[in-house]
Parts: sequence; structure tokens; C-alpha cells
Amino acid sequence: MESTEKIPRIVHYCWFGRGEKPKKIQKCMRSWKKHLDDYRFIEWNEDNFDVNVNPYVKEAYEAKKYAFVSDYARLHALYVHGGIYMDTDVEVIQPLERFLTHEAFSGFEDETFLQSGTMGAVKEHPWIEELLKYYNNKSFILPGGGYDTTTNTAVISQICKAHGLQLNGQYQVLQNGVTFYPRCYFSPYDYINGGIYRTDESYTIHHFAQSWLPASVRLRGQMKRIASRVVGPANISRMRKFLAGGHKANK
Repeated sequence: MESTEKIPRIVHYCWFGRGEKPKKIQKCMRSWKKHLDDYRFIEWNEDNFDVNVNPYVKEAYEAKKYAFVSDYARLHALYVHGGIYMDTDVEVIQPLERFLTHEAFSGFEDETFLQSGTMGAVKEHPWIEELLKYYNNKSFILPGGGYDTTTNTAVISQICKAHGLQLNGQYQVLQNGVTFYPRCYFSPYDYINGGIYRTDESYTIHHFAQSWLPASVRLRGQMKRIASRVVGPANISRMRKFLAGGHKANK
């Protein structure tokens, strides 16, 4: 039987800064070899990627904000080679062959934003090209001297919305050939509230090392996750509404 696979069996990942990979990252990457043993793995770093490719990437690299360098590098890798991109803090729990039949695919991080920790495309897919072009005239350093820390999930979500994507967390196929899956497929872990949405249809779990965030922000996220294990994500949501609107929280 002729293969229906379109996306090549290549896994791309980024590791800039030349630092040692933490044990958590190493554990996630071991799961790749377990479930994707016949894939080719390509690490993108300073040795095979031009960190001066455009002002955005150059400025992010010089600021040592490597997660934002990878926002562009992952798209470059997918456009030039095709394959699947995964963040290094993504754990694979099932083989990914079913997604290789798409022209391009991704999924939701929650009910309103897409995720980018697991995404794939054929070589030179126009969707990936469009995402790359977003960065061509961007600067990572803002006029006031701060950094543009807009997440790539926000960028991708808005670009896809212009193509008709409904930001509702549901399965969708756009006219540009991109297939989007619900959060349970690639991002079943709610890193804000600590909720778990893992099902039999979960293929990867993004553990969100959040290396791009300041330590104080990561700490707040950890405290929320600890609290959610005690009172549950639903109650955390009610508490947040209560703090924002007082008695209206019960409505």
C-alpha cells in the first residue's frame, strides 16, 4: 500500500545558549526516542542556524532570550526541511504517525490560544512562510528599551484567525491546509491552573519549562499550580473572578 504520509519523519528542536540540558529536558527527550525511534532528530543551535538572520533574532540572541530565538528558528526548520517541531520540554506519549498525513498541523493550548510546542508541516508550506514573514520587519528591542515579549502563540493565533480560525479550542481545518486539534492532543497540561486534560487522544504533553519568563513570574505560576492541586482548577477560576469582581463571582 502506498504511504499517505506527507510530512517527513524529522523532529526539529532548538537549544541555544550552549548550556547543559536540565534533567527534566533530558527525560522528555528520551520519550522521543521511545516513540519516534525511526525519526531523524535535528538540534538547531548556533552552529547550524544564523542568529543574525534578522534584527529580531539577533537582538533576542544578544539579550540571551533564547526562547524567542527559537520562535523563528522552529519556523525556519519546518520551512526548509519539513517535519515536526517540538519544544525540548515536550514529552511524547504516543507515536505521531497519524499527523504525518497532513499538509500542516498544530493544536490549541487552551480555549482561546494555539500552542507551538508540537507542530508540523511539509517543506515550504505557505502557512509557515507567512509566519516567518511576520518577523522580517520586527525588532525584539522596543523603542523604550524594553523587550517585545509577545509570545509566538499569540502571534500564530492572530494570523490564523485572519484565515478564519475560530478561537474556540475545537478541531478545525483551514482553507490554507492547516489542521488544528483540541488541547488534549498536544497540550493537555494547564500550566496556569494545574488542570490536566489528558485523554486517550493525547500524544504529547508540554510541561512548560517557561525559560523565557522572569523567575518571579515562574514562581507565581508554581504557586498557582500548588494551590490548584488543593482546591482544584475550577475553584481557582472562581477565586480569580471573585478577586476581580467581588460578589459578581458567583454569576
